Amino acid sequence: MKPTSLFSPELAKGWLPWGALAPFLLILFVAAPVILTDDPFERWGLATDKGDPIGPYGLYVFLLIPFAMTGALVLAWVLFIERRPLRTIGLTPNVGAVSFLRGLVIGGATIAAVVAGIWAVGGYQADGFARAFAAPRELMSIGILLLCFVVQASVEEIVFRGWLLSVLARKFNVAIAVMLTCLVFTLLHYGPNQQLLVMASSFLFSAFACCWALKARNIWGVMGWHAGWNWLLATGFELPVTGIDAGVSALVVKLVPHGPDIVTGGAEGPEGSLICLIFFAGAIATLLWRLRKPASPHPI
Repeated sequence: MKPTSLFSPELAKGWLPWGALAPFLLILFVAAPVILTDDPFERWGLATDKGDPIGPYGLYVFLLIPFAMTGALVLAWVLFIERRPLRTIGLTPNVGAVSFLRGLVIGGATIAAVVAGIWAVGGYQADGFARAFAAPRELMSIGILLLCFVVQASVEEIVFRGWLLSVLARKFNVAIAVMLTCLVFTLLHYGPNQQLLVMASSFLFSAFACCWALKARNIWGVMGWHAGWNWLLATGFELPVTGIDAGVSALVVKLVPHGPDIVTGGAEGPEGSLICLIFFAGAIATLLWRLRKPASPHPI
């Protein structure tokens, strides 16, 4: 498999980093804003000394400020260092809004299906329905979180499935690009004492997103999917999203874990469940099969 341009064949007019350097550059793009904001957030009572957000305002700034800074860094790098148009990292013009909104709906539907699957095998018990609607303040917080997750998820897709994947594919080939992108994504989502099942889920999450981007030949849809997945998981069921509790009443139904961590995901939330792993394995297999057909902006 030869090096290839994933989203647009236009060449960089500036300096495209060496393939071996690109993952380390990505880690720098992600780490620099975190290092710059960790101390102020802790001093202002918005984060713990471990960098975990405190309260709703802590979660808002955690999702908005460092991620917006990372996104700005990567976009500036592409435009002014590599000197290539944004469509070469999957931000294809004229399809953005429709593809993003479609992905947003699919993202909510897929995490709802995963949660329903865990519930169906006895992993959760219901403890009240749609309590968020009884508190206008809760609904306002849920609306703000939608904006926050749109920023956070979109930046992650721009950085990983847009920039890193496209650079590695141009320097190596698609298979190596996907593998390295998934490994770096898993590394940056690793936490102390994280279970192997959670790491595998992070890897397959990234692999699914890569397959979506490859099938669509843009990243708008997977940006929306990622945002919809994170937002409904954080606000719909009072369950953790990647180990973080949003602290809002359930928009759909409050679910209480009931069973072993391998079924419920434990402290990680549904993303650490075997059910989620099975979902991603099946979804990846479906997209790989569909990749044999001509590209379409709507991969699902």
